[in-house]
Amino acid sequence: MSLLPVALRRQAGPGPARRSSAEGWLALLLLLPAGLVVFGVVLYPVARTLVVSLYDVTSSMPGDYPFVGLDNYVRVFKDSGFYAALGHTLYFTLLSTLLELVLGIAVALLLNAPLRARWLWRSIIVLPWALPTIVNGAMWRWIYNGQYGALNGLLATLGISESPTQWLGSPFLALNMVIAADVWKNTSIVVFFILAGLQTIPNELYEAARIDGAGRWQMFRQITLRLLAPAIAVVLVLRTIEAFKVFDIVYVMTGGGPASGTQTVAFYTYLQAFSNQLFGYGAALAYLIVLAVFALAMGYLKLLRQGQMAGVE
Repeated sequence: MSLLPVALRRQAGPGPARRSSAEGWLALLLLLPAGLVVFGVVLYPVARTLVVSLYDVTSSMPGDYPFVGLDNYVRVFKDSGFYAALGHTLYFTLLSTLLELVLGIAVALLLNAPLRARWLWRSIIVLPWALPTIVNGAMWRWIYNGQYGALNGLLATLGISESPTQWLGSPFLALNMVIAADVWKNTSIVVFFILAGLQTIPNELYEAARIDGAGRWQMFRQITLRLLAPAIAVVLVLRTIEAFKVFDIVYVMTGGGPASGTQTVAFYTYLQAFSNQLFGYGAALAYLIVLAVFALAMGYLKLLRQGQMAGVE
């Protein structure tokens, strides 16, 4: 009996099935650290928050708290404070997203033009977005200060207003000032999304449109906007989701005041859970925010698909 086949099998090493199994275990081993992080940072807290929302938890200490089922969720929809915070959130989301989109498109068109030192202007425009939100909020709180703020000083220097204005002193005005600070910071990221979309549009389309006698507004509406539809869809809904969850800039600039005029849903949830020690109720509020963000994410996917179809057409 020849020993050649046995020797060949030994040289060939393990079979395909064994190699596949070994590669699978190796892949699982490499993914294990990331899986543990996702479980510890995302999955477990989400599951734990759901459990807490079903109990009347009124302390951060472990204990035997009564089970209330969906009572915390029912309580949310009977809470006038929640509806006030929801109104502030919707106003903040709609106005800030609209302003960021309009300003972002305008600045992106300017930066896409053949300017001198264009790389320098593009570098400068990213600075507000790179600034941490906490620092941004503290800076604008100083600018808006009614006694020694830079905004009142500028208006007085220009002769526009002699008497100082308390920019964060009334609820509606303070909410709009927070929106202005948020727009100043986040317009930068919108600019770069739109600028990336502009650079994918061939110049030949504009040249052909000029030959056909199209004006600048017609070219902008028929070519630029239509081909920017995918980028606009991504920017619009991503910024909507982020604006709906706004918390940090409100916390730093106004603390939810004055007279709760700048409280958003996220900030209201923080107050209920950690200031009022209503952890079960706060958990229910947090889950409703998650559901709202999930709905916005589904809208994002739908708009993105529609934007891609519009871009193809």
